[in-house]
Amino acid sequence: MKKDLEPEELLGVILEYAAKIANERSLDNVLMLMADMGKQIVVSDRCTVWLLDNQKGELWSKVAHGVSELRVPLGAGLAGHSVATGEPIFIDDAYTNEEYRDVLLNGALRTDQQTGYRTKALMVIPFRNNEGEVIGCYQAVNKMTASEKFSERDLRNLSLAASYSGKSIESAMLAQEIEETQREIIFTMGEIGESRSKETGNHVKRVAEYSYVLALGLGIPQQEAEILKMASPMHDIGKVAIPDAVLKKPGKLTDEEYDIMKTHTEIGYNLLKNSKRRILKTAAIVAEQHHEKWNGKGYPRGLRGEEIHIYGRITAIADVFDALGSDRVYKKAWELDRILNLFKEERGQHFDPRVVDVFFEQLPTILNIRDRYADDVLEQQQNG
Repeated sequence: MKKDLEPEELLGVILEYAAKIANERSLDNVLMLMADMGKQIVVSDRCTVWLLDNQKGELWSKVAHGVSELRVPLGAGLAGHSVATGEPIFIDDAYTNEEYRDVLLNGALRTDQQTGYRTKALMVIPFRNNEGEVIGCYQAVNKMTASEKFSERDLRNLSLAASYSGKSIESAMLAQEIEETQREIIFTMGEIGESRSKETGNHVKRVAEYSYVLALGLGIPQQEAEILKMASPMHDIGKVAIPDAVLKKPGKLTDEEYDIMKTHTEIGYNLLKNSKRRILKTAAIVAEQHHEKWNGKGYPRGLRGEEIHIYGRITAIADVFDALGSDRVYKKAWELDRILNLFKEERGQHFDPRVVDVFFEQLPTILNIRDRYADDVLEQQQNG
Protein backbone atom coordinates (compact mmCIF):
# COMPACT_ATOMS: atom_id res chain seq x y z
CA MET A 1 0.00 0.00 0.00
CA LYS A 2 1.33 3.44 -0.91
CA LYS A 3 1.59 6.53 1.34
CA ASP A 4 0.77 10.18 0.75
CA LEU A 5 3.76 12.29 -0.23
CA GLU A 6 5.57 14.22 2.46
CA PRO A 7 5.76 18.01 1.83
CA GLU A 8 9.36 17.83 0.57
CA GLU A 9 8.47 14.90 -1.71
CA LEU A 10 5.49 16.80 -3.07
CA LEU A 11 7.67 19.83 -3.78
CA GLY A 12 10.20 17.60 -5.51
CA VAL A 13 7.53 16.12 -7.81
CA ILE A 14 6.14 19.56 -8.69
CA LEU A 15 9.60 21.00 -9.43
CA GLU A 16 10.59 17.94 -11.48
CA TYR A 17 7.50 18.10 -13.69
CA ALA A 18 7.51 21.89 -13.92
CA ALA A 19 11.01 21.69 -15.45
CA LYS A 20 9.98 18.96 -17.90
CA ILE A 21 6.81 20.80 -18.94
CA ALA A 22 8.62 24.11 -19.40
CA ASN A 23 10.93 22.48 -21.98
CA GLU A 24 8.17 20.63 -23.85
CA ARG A 25 6.49 22.03 -26.99
CA SER A 26 4.31 19.09 -27.98
CA LEU A 27 0.76 19.35 -26.62
CA ASP A 28 0.46 15.55 -26.47
CA ASN A 29 3.61 15.30 -24.37
CA VAL A 30 2.50 18.15 -22.10
CA LEU A 31 -0.79 16.33 -21.47
CA MET A 32 1.02 13.10 -20.61
CA LEU A 33 3.35 14.92 -18.22
CA MET A 34 0.35 16.61 -16.62
CA ALA A 35 -1.39 13.27 -16.14
CA ASP A 36 1.76 11.74 -14.63
CA MET A 37 2.22 14.71 -12.29
CA GLY A 38 -1.40 14.58 -11.12
CA LYS A 39 -1.21 10.83 -10.54
CA GLN A 40 1.89 11.17 -8.36
CA ILE A 41 0.69 14.22 -6.44
CA VAL A 42 -2.53 12.59 -5.19
CA VAL A 43 -1.25 8.97 -5.27
CA SER A 44 -4.02 7.75 -7.57
CA ASP A 45 -4.16 4.65 -9.74
CA ARG A 46 -5.10 6.63 -12.84
CA CYS A 47 -5.23 10.25 -13.85
CA THR A 48 -6.80 11.74 -16.97
CA VAL A 49 -6.40 15.26 -18.31
CA TRP A 50 -9.56 16.34 -20.17
CA LEU A 51 -9.63 19.31 -22.53
CA LEU A 52 -12.62 21.26 -23.76
CA ASP A 53 -13.23 21.27 -27.53
CA ASN A 54 -15.77 24.05 -28.02
CA GLN A 55 -15.94 23.55 -31.79
CA LYS A 56 -17.10 19.95 -31.50
CA GLY A 57 -18.96 20.39 -28.22
CA GLU A 58 -16.86 17.66 -26.61
CA LEU A 59 -14.38 16.89 -23.89
CA TRP A 60 -11.38 14.93 -25.09
CA SER A 61 -8.32 13.30 -23.64
CA LYS A 62 -5.39 12.53 -25.89
CA VAL A 63 -3.73 10.50 -23.18
CA ALA A 64 -5.08 8.78 -20.09
CA HIS A 65 -3.56 6.07 -17.93
CA GLY A 66 -4.83 2.69 -19.03
CA VAL A 67 -6.77 3.89 -22.08
CA SER A 68 -6.28 5.50 -25.49
CA GLU A 69 -7.84 8.77 -26.73
CA LEU A 70 -11.29 9.44 -25.35
CA ARG A 71 -14.05 11.79 -26.50
CA VAL A 72 -17.33 12.44 -24.69
CA PRO A 73 -20.15 14.93 -25.34
CA LEU A 74 -19.85 18.19 -23.43
CA GLY A 75 -21.74 17.86 -20.15
CA ALA A 76 -21.47 14.06 -20.06
CA GLY A 77 -19.95 12.24 -17.09
CA LEU A 78 -18.27 13.67 -14.03
CA ALA A 79 -15.68 15.51 -16.12
CA GLY A 80 -18.40 17.20 -18.15
CA HIS A 81 -20.32 18.15 -15.00
CA SER A 82 -17.21 19.64 -13.38
CA VAL A 83 -16.28 21.60 -16.50
CA ALA A 84 -19.86 22.88 -16.89
CA THR A 85 -20.14 24.03 -13.25
CA GLY A 86 -16.51 24.96 -12.64
CA GLU A 87 -16.69 23.05 -9.35
CA PRO A 88 -14.58 20.12 -8.11
CA ILE A 89 -16.18 16.73 -7.44
CA PHE A 90 -15.32 14.26 -4.65
CA ILE A 91 -16.68 10.70 -4.57
CA ASP A 92 -15.51 8.20 -1.97
CA ASP A 93 -17.19 5.16 -3.55
CA ALA A 94 -18.72 5.22 -7.02
CA TYR A 95 -20.96 2.24 -6.24
CA THR A 96 -22.64 3.77 -3.18
CA ASN A 97 -22.72 7.44 -4.17
CA GLU A 98 -26.25 8.79 -4.59
CA GLU A 99 -25.60 12.43 -5.58
CA TYR A 100 -24.04 11.51 -8.94
CA ARG A 101 -25.73 8.13 -9.37
CA ASP A 102 -27.17 8.76 -12.83
CA VAL A 103 -23.94 10.28 -14.11
CA LEU A 104 -21.92 7.34 -12.78
CA LEU A 105 -24.28 4.75 -14.27
CA ASN A 106 -23.76 6.35 -17.69
CA GLY A 107 -20.03 6.77 -17.18
CA ALA A 108 -17.58 5.10 -14.80
CA LEU A 109 -19.82 2.21 -13.77
CA ARG A 110 -20.71 1.36 -17.36
CA THR A 111 -17.01 1.47 -18.27
CA ASP A 112 -16.26 -0.87 -15.36
CA GLN A 113 -18.77 -3.38 -16.74
CA GLN A 114 -17.05 -3.26 -20.14
CA THR A 115 -13.45 -3.45 -18.88
CA GLY A 116 -13.61 -5.27 -15.55
CA TYR A 117 -11.92 -2.34 -13.79
CA ARG A 118 -13.27 -1.45 -10.31
CA THR A 119 -13.76 2.28 -9.79
CA LYS A 120 -14.03 3.42 -6.19
CA ALA A 121 -12.79 6.90 -5.28
CA LEU A 122 -13.00 9.72 -7.82
CA MET A 123 -11.87 13.33 -7.83
CA VAL A 124 -12.38 15.87 -10.63
CA ILE A 125 -10.74 19.32 -10.56
CA PRO A 126 -11.41 21.87 -13.35
CA PHE A 127 -8.61 24.12 -14.61
CA ARG A 128 -8.72 27.52 -16.26
CA ASN A 129 -6.83 29.63 -18.81
CA ASN A 130 -5.34 33.08 -18.24
CA GLU A 131 -8.79 34.67 -18.75
CA GLY A 132 -10.29 32.51 -16.01
CA GLU A 133 -12.30 30.37 -18.43
CA VAL A 134 -12.59 26.64 -17.69
CA ILE A 135 -10.75 24.77 -20.46
CA GLY A 136 -10.59 21.28 -19.00
CA CYS A 137 -10.12 19.22 -15.86
CA TYR A 138 -8.12 16.62 -14.01
CA GLN A 139 -9.86 13.34 -13.19
CA ALA A 140 -8.12 11.12 -10.63
CA VAL A 141 -9.39 7.57 -10.10
CA ASN A 142 -8.84 5.32 -7.05
CA LYS A 143 -6.71 6.52 -4.16
CA MET A 144 -3.85 4.05 -3.62
CA THR A 145 -3.26 4.67 0.11
CA ALA A 146 -4.79 2.74 3.01
CA SER A 147 -7.71 5.19 3.31
CA GLU A 148 -8.70 4.62 -0.34
CA LYS A 149 -10.28 8.09 -0.24
CA PHE A 150 -9.17 11.45 -1.62
CA SER A 151 -8.77 14.17 1.01
CA GLU A 152 -9.00 17.95 1.29
CA ARG A 153 -5.21 17.93 1.07
CA ASP A 154 -5.47 16.10 -2.26
CA LEU A 155 -7.95 18.74 -3.40
CA ARG A 156 -5.53 21.55 -2.55
CA ASN A 157 -2.58 19.78 -4.17
CA LEU A 158 -4.38 18.82 -7.37
CA SER A 159 -5.93 22.31 -7.54
CA LEU A 160 -2.40 23.70 -7.45
CA ALA A 161 -1.42 21.35 -10.28
CA ALA A 162 -4.61 22.29 -12.15
CA SER A 163 -3.80 26.01 -11.87
CA TYR A 164 -0.37 25.41 -13.37
CA SER A 165 -1.75 22.95 -15.92
CA GLY A 166 -4.31 25.35 -17.36
CA LYS A 167 -1.65 27.95 -18.19
CA SER A 168 0.87 25.39 -19.46
CA ILE A 169 -1.67 23.66 -21.69
CA GLU A 170 -2.86 27.01 -23.05
CA SER A 171 0.75 27.85 -23.98
CA ALA A 172 1.24 24.44 -25.62
CA MET A 173 -2.02 24.81 -27.55
CA LEU A 174 -0.97 28.26 -28.76
CA ALA A 175 2.41 26.89 -29.87
CA GLN A 176 0.63 24.04 -31.68
CA GLU A 177 -1.75 26.47 -33.36
CA ILE A 178 1.18 28.60 -34.55
CA GLU A 179 2.94 25.50 -35.87
CA GLU A 180 -0.19 24.27 -37.65
CA THR A 181 -0.64 27.72 -39.21
CA GLN A 182 2.97 27.64 -40.41
CA ARG A 183 2.41 24.15 -41.84
CA GLU A 184 -0.73 25.29 -43.66
CA ILE A 185 1.05 28.33 -45.12
CA ILE A 186 4.00 26.18 -46.21
CA PHE A 187 1.76 23.62 -47.93
CA THR A 188 -0.16 26.39 -49.64
CA MET A 189 3.02 28.09 -50.86
CA GLY A 190 4.38 24.73 -52.00
CA GLU A 191 1.19 24.04 -53.94
CA ILE A 192 1.45 27.46 -55.59
CA GLY A 193 4.92 26.54 -56.84
CA GLU A 194 3.67 23.24 -58.21
CA SER A 195 0.44 24.58 -59.72
CA ARG A 196 2.34 27.13 -61.80
CA SER A 197 3.96 24.26 -63.66
CA LYS A 198 0.60 22.46 -63.95
CA GLU A 199 1.67 19.83 -61.44
CA THR A 200 -0.71 18.61 -58.77
CA GLY A 201 -0.46 20.06 -55.28
CA ASN A 202 -0.66 16.48 -54.04
CA HIS A 203 2.97 16.14 -55.12
CA VAL A 204 4.10 18.25 -52.15
CA LYS A 205 2.00 16.17 -49.76
CA ARG A 206 3.59 12.96 -50.98
CA VAL A 207 7.11 14.40 -50.90
CA ALA A 208 6.50 15.55 -47.32
CA GLU A 209 5.37 12.07 -46.25
CA TYR A 210 8.22 10.31 -48.09
CA SER A 211 10.76 12.67 -46.52
CA TYR A 212 9.40 11.94 -43.05
CA VAL A 213 9.60 8.15 -43.53
CA LEU A 214 13.13 8.36 -44.93
CA ALA A 215 14.28 10.64 -42.10
CA LEU A 216 13.00 8.25 -39.45
CA GLY A 217 14.56 5.31 -41.31
CA LEU A 218 17.91 7.12 -41.20
CA GLY A 219 17.64 7.46 -37.42
CA ILE A 220 16.81 11.15 -37.37
CA PRO A 221 14.85 12.03 -34.18
CA GLN A 222 11.09 12.22 -34.67
CA GLN A 223 10.83 15.92 -33.82
CA GLU A 224 13.48 16.77 -36.42
CA ALA A 225 11.80 14.45 -38.95
CA GLU A 226 8.53 16.33 -38.32
CA ILE A 227 10.29 19.62 -39.08
CA LEU A 228 11.59 18.22 -42.38
CA LYS A 229 8.11 16.93 -43.19
CA MET A 230 6.71 20.42 -42.69
CA ALA A 231 9.52 22.12 -44.62
CA SER A 232 9.92 19.82 -47.65
CA PRO A 233 6.76 21.05 -49.46
CA MET A 234 8.69 24.29 -50.08
CA HIS A 235 11.37 22.57 -52.16
CA ASP A 236 10.15 24.11 -55.45
CA ILE A 237 8.89 27.46 -54.15
CA GLY A 238 11.44 29.21 -56.38
CA LYS A 239 9.40 28.14 -59.42
CA VAL A 240 7.09 31.10 -58.75
CA ALA A 241 9.73 33.26 -60.46
CA ILE A 242 10.37 31.05 -63.50
CA PRO A 243 8.75 32.33 -66.75
CA ASP A 244 5.78 30.31 -68.04
CA ALA A 245 7.51 29.77 -71.39
CA VAL A 246 10.15 27.72 -69.58
CA LEU A 247 8.12 26.28 -66.72
CA LYS A 248 5.24 24.99 -68.84
CA LYS A 249 7.15 23.99 -71.95
CA PRO A 250 5.95 20.49 -72.95
CA GLY A 251 9.13 19.46 -74.74
CA LYS A 252 12.83 19.29 -73.90
CA LEU A 253 14.37 22.52 -72.64
CA THR A 254 17.24 24.18 -74.49
CA ASP A 255 20.49 24.70 -72.59
CA GLU A 256 19.57 28.32 -72.02
CA GLU A 257 16.09 27.43 -70.79
CA TYR A 258 17.52 24.75 -68.51
CA ASP A 259 19.87 27.32 -66.96
CA ILE A 260 16.84 29.52 -66.25
CA MET A 261 14.96 26.58 -64.72
CA LYS A 262 17.90 25.75 -62.45
CA THR A 263 17.71 29.18 -60.84
CA HIS A 264 14.55 28.13 -58.94
CA THR A 265 16.82 26.57 -56.29
CA GLU A 266 18.65 29.84 -55.59
CA ILE A 267 15.44 31.87 -55.81
CA GLY A 268 13.76 29.59 -53.27
CA TYR A 269 16.76 29.78 -50.95
CA ASN A 270 16.89 33.57 -51.12
CA LEU A 271 13.17 33.80 -50.34
CA LEU A 272 13.57 31.76 -47.17
CA LYS A 273 17.14 32.17 -45.91
CA ASN A 274 16.58 35.17 -43.63
CA SER A 275 13.85 33.57 -41.52
CA LYS A 276 14.68 32.77 -37.91
CA ARG A 277 11.93 30.12 -37.76
CA ARG A 278 13.31 26.58 -37.68
CA ILE A 279 10.78 25.29 -40.20
CA LEU A 280 11.58 27.99 -42.75
CA LYS A 281 15.34 27.67 -42.17
CA THR A 282 14.97 23.97 -42.95
CA ALA A 283 12.86 24.84 -46.00
CA ALA A 284 15.64 27.16 -47.22
CA ILE A 285 18.14 24.28 -47.12
CA VAL A 286 15.74 21.95 -48.94
CA ALA A 287 14.89 24.56 -51.60
CA GLU A 288 18.56 25.17 -52.38
CA GLN A 289 19.98 21.65 -52.18
CA HIS A 290 17.35 19.18 -53.43
CA HIS A 291 18.96 19.14 -56.91
CA GLU A 292 22.51 18.59 -55.67
CA LYS A 293 23.98 15.16 -56.49
CA TRP A 294 26.13 12.84 -54.42
CA ASN A 295 28.78 12.80 -57.18
CA GLY A 296 29.03 16.59 -57.26
CA LYS A 297 27.33 17.01 -60.64
CA GLY A 298 24.16 18.65 -59.37
CA TYR A 299 23.21 22.30 -58.95
CA PRO A 300 23.28 25.14 -57.94
CA ARG A 301 26.60 24.77 -56.08
CA GLY A 302 27.92 21.41 -57.23
CA LEU A 303 28.14 20.08 -53.68
CA ARG A 304 29.49 16.55 -53.27
CA GLY A 305 28.72 13.74 -50.81
CA GLU A 306 28.14 14.86 -47.25
CA GLU A 307 28.73 18.48 -48.23
CA ILE A 308 25.04 18.24 -49.16
CA HIS A 309 22.85 18.65 -46.09
CA ILE A 310 21.02 15.46 -45.12
CA TYR A 311 17.72 17.35 -45.64
CA GLY A 312 18.70 17.98 -49.26
CA ARG A 313 19.75 14.35 -49.79
CA ILE A 314 16.46 13.06 -48.37
CA THR A 315 14.23 15.45 -50.30
CA ALA A 316 16.16 14.73 -53.52
CA ILE A 317 15.14 11.08 -53.59
CA ALA A 318 11.60 11.82 -52.35
CA ASP A 319 11.12 14.45 -55.07
CA VAL A 320 12.58 12.34 -57.89
CA PHE A 321 10.57 9.26 -56.91
CA ASP A 322 7.31 11.19 -57.02
CA ALA A 323 8.20 13.20 -60.13
CA LEU A 324 9.12 10.10 -62.14
CA GLY A 325 5.98 8.30 -61.01
CA SER A 326 3.68 11.19 -62.00
CA ASP A 327 2.49 12.56 -65.34
CA ARG A 328 4.13 15.88 -66.14
CA VAL A 329 3.72 18.31 -69.05
CA TYR A 330 6.93 16.97 -70.57
CA LYS A 331 6.55 13.22 -69.91
CA LYS A 332 4.31 10.31 -68.93
CA ALA A 333 4.63 8.59 -65.54
CA TRP A 334 7.27 5.87 -65.32
CA GLU A 335 6.43 2.33 -64.18
CA LEU A 336 7.63 1.42 -60.69
CA ASP A 337 10.21 -1.15 -61.83
CA ARG A 338 11.84 1.41 -64.11
CA ILE A 339 12.11 3.92 -61.23
CA LEU A 340 13.56 1.31 -58.86
CA ASN A 341 16.15 0.24 -61.43
CA LEU A 342 17.17 3.89 -61.88
CA PHE A 343 17.63 4.29 -58.13
CA LYS A 344 19.88 1.22 -58.05
CA GLU A 345 21.94 2.65 -60.91
CA GLU A 346 22.12 6.11 -59.31
CA ARG A 347 23.08 4.83 -55.85
CA GLY A 348 26.35 6.63 -55.13
CA GLN A 349 25.95 8.78 -58.26
CA HIS A 350 22.87 11.02 -58.01
CA PHE A 351 21.79 9.80 -54.57
CA ASP A 352 23.37 9.20 -51.18
CA PRO A 353 23.86 5.40 -50.98
CA ARG A 354 22.56 5.27 -47.40
CA VAL A 355 19.37 7.14 -48.32
CA VAL A 356 18.81 4.77 -51.26
CA ASP A 357 19.22 1.77 -48.95
CA VAL A 358 16.67 3.21 -46.50
CA PHE A 359 14.35 3.97 -49.40
CA PHE A 360 14.30 0.29 -50.38
CA GLU A 361 13.89 -0.78 -46.72
CA GLN A 362 10.89 1.54 -46.39
CA LEU A 363 9.47 0.85 -49.87
CA PRO A 364 6.23 -0.82 -48.62
CA THR A 365 5.46 2.22 -46.46
CA ILE A 366 6.35 4.61 -49.29
CA LEU A 367 4.10 2.76 -51.76
CA ASN A 368 1.28 2.86 -49.21
CA ILE A 369 1.71 6.64 -48.98
CA ARG A 370 1.72 6.92 -52.77
CA ASP A 371 -1.60 5.05 -52.94
CA ARG A 372 -3.14 6.96 -50.04
CA TYR A 373 -2.25 10.36 -51.50
CA ALA A 374 -2.83 9.47 -55.15
CA ASP A 375 -4.23 12.36 -57.18
CA ASP A 376 -7.46 10.57 -58.06
CA VAL A 377 -8.06 9.45 -54.45
CA LEU A 378 -7.68 12.96 -53.06
CA GLU A 379 -9.83 14.42 -55.81
CA GLN A 380 -12.60 11.95 -54.95
CA GLN A 381 -12.34 12.87 -51.27
CA GLN A 382 -12.53 16.58 -52.04
CA ASN A 383 -15.50 16.11 -54.40
CA GLY A 384 -17.27 13.58 -52.24
